[in-house]
Amino acid sequence: MTKLCVLSFGTAVSYAQVSTAQDSIVRPPVQLDEVLVEGKSKTDPVFSMFKSEPEKKVVQSKNVADLFRDINGFALIKRGNYAIDPSFRASQYEQLNVQFNGGTKVMHACPNRMDPITTHVIPEEIERVEVVKGPYTFRYGPTFGGIVNLVTQEVERQEKGYHGKVNFGGENNGNAITTFANVKYVQEDLDVNFNAGYRDFGNYEDGNGNEVPSSFKSTDYGVQLGYNPNENQRIQVGFRQSFGRDVLHAGLPMDTKEDNSNVLSLDYKLDGLSGDIRALSAKLYRSKVDHIMSNELRPSYNSTEAVSEVDATTLGGRMELEWRPVQNLKLYTGIDALSVGRIGNRTRLVKRNMNGDLLPMPMEFVDEVWQDAQIDDYGAFVEGKYPISEKFLINIGVRYDLVRSKADAPAEDFVALYPDLEARTENNISATASFKYMVDSNLLFELAFGRGVRSANMIERYINHFTVGQDAYEYVGNPYLDAEVNNQFELGMKANSHFGGYVFNGLDYGASVYYSIYENYIVAIIDPSLDKKYMPMVQPTEVKRFANLDQAYKTGFEVFAQLDFLKDFSFKTELSYVYAKNKDLDESLPLTPPLVSRFNLRFEKEKMWARATYTLTSKQSDIASSFGETETDGYGIVDLSFGAKPFQHFTVGVAATNLFDVAYHNHLNFSFVNQADYGRVPINDPGRNLTAFVQYSF
Repeated sequence: MTKLCVLSFGTAVSYAQVSTAQDSIVRPPVQLDEVLVEGKSKTDPVFSMFKSEPEKKVVQSKNVADLFRDINGFALIKRGNYAIDPSFRASQYEQLNVQFNGGTKVMHACPNRMDPITTHVIPEEIERVEVVKGPYTFRYGPTFGGIVNLVTQEVERQEKGYHGKVNFGGENNGNAITTFANVKYVQEDLDVNFNAGYRDFGNYEDGNGNEVPSSFKSTDYGVQLGYNPNENQRIQVGFRQSFGRDVLHAGLPMDTKEDNSNVLSLDYKLDGLSGDIRALSAKLYRSKVDHIMSNELRPSYNSTEAVSEVDATTLGGRMELEWRPVQNLKLYTGIDALSVGRIGNRTRLVKRNMNGDLLPMPMEFVDEVWQDAQIDDYGAFVEGKYPISEKFLINIGVRYDLVRSKADAPAEDFVALYPDLEARTENNISATASFKYMVDSNLLFELAFGRGVRSANMIERYINHFTVGQDAYEYVGNPYLDAEVNNQFELGMKANSHFGGYVFNGLDYGASVYYSIYENYIVAIIDPSLDKKYMPMVQPTEVKRFANLDQAYKTGFEVFAQLDFLKDFSFKTELSYVYAKNKDLDESLPLTPPLVSRFNLRFEKEKMWARATYTLTSKQSDIASSFGETETDGYGIVDLSFGAKPFQHFTVGVAATNLFDVAYHNHLNFSFVNQADYGRVPINDPGRNLTAFVQYSF
């Protein structure tokens, strides 16, 4: 894979040396393929959206996943206050193609996802969050449920010279503090960007006044260097490191002692070419996560000491050509690669027998966590956009993925379960076709079909008797799983109207409805033929094995409307709903969020802004009983925030989240595990939280 990526980049540089278009017109800086969604109907992917509000986020996010909290259709999977994963339309984990800057990935090392991709970047670094709502483009890797692209600062487009910012924030619920500093230097041909952040969060209290083990500390820094050899080219190198320490996970059996990650990326873009080829882009990256977790602070430590040291290494790259073979046809062709390797063991020191009696001599056991597994994905894609008429745009794309998987150090019982275990190769074909009809500048209709294919991830293939779900079952992987397929259909519209009156200024509204037919959907099901490996007398004694479902589907909708009035005010309402069905077991698919309604009243001027939000989450009674889910009550939460720029370079803000101190938990929250003061009940979210924020920019 590394040779493939180096060859791709070498081809890019060689082509740049001989094929740059001669153009004396002054051009804007070359923009890397970091931004997928620009807010332009004719070029953006179908059913896409973005959120960009970097300085007015006056409530400090715990990690990047909290940036999704106010985006319609998203929910959060919480195991505490640190390990938070986004879920979109009941798709999560590897079902979502989550990446940085148009392709860079950081894969977790922990099988319980204590360290998801969202923990390896500073939230203040993120300038915008972009979403493609389904398998409607395959230029950025295999996509099953959608693309989430986290875009950091585009330094090359900022003002020339030195500038930056420093901010500080605090929260009373958990006595949290956050700090962030950024310095950048920008010139015509060179730019440098450096940032660093530190976070220290204590345990928070829920609405009932109960303390939830959730404290953590994290330190991050990153540096980015960009160079423009001429007006048509850009080369950019980025490096960042993140260090998590003493992270408590209320919903997981162990806590994080250390989590260290680093990401190195290299991007290249050649633009403004003449002839059939108009642009060339390339990316290479490497990320590594070293993770240490233990049960030292848990009740189980008295009988068994457990420490796991696991590593994940991710290598990847992509190269893309943009063509104009005929007038008005934009054609994209490219190749990409992603390689994920994980290693690590769990060491257990058993001090007591099954009756609770101390052993005369503790017994040590070493368990393979990942079985030295590796998954490589090599992909090729072709995608084209063509305006059939001035108002009608069609997009068609197809993608091929060759997926290779293997386990170099399988455990003996895993080999006994799969005696023919060996390296496996899969061939996946994904395709999409979508249409945009622009009635006029104020009304857009969209129709799309996408067939997204996802091969099983490493947990689903190779986990061996570990508890990795929301329930207490041991899970066993299945290396022979078929790739799951999402056949998604979607119809939607967006419209806006502008009024001349003083009272009402404008109205934006839109809606989309979708239906997905799943093939080979992957879930874990109790397998009576398997025996529990660890603590076999403790309930539950059954074991789950990952398997493919024969019949499953998903359907839902999103609706929004925003009314602007009195020039500086707006009122926005949003609804999102998803219904997912496992027809094999006649129950819901797991991790399906309930109906969510959100109402926002906003006031905004250049130097002052305020927002009141009421989020109403309905009861969830459509549950996956086989996944350990229980019905979740509905709740309503009120949040208030206020920000201002009292002086030229200063920004201040205060906020109150969960203003009325409601005790609640979201349906996707994990339950307490291995905690001295709690049974296995869902983790409540934080109660009332007052925050303050100050920023100085220069």
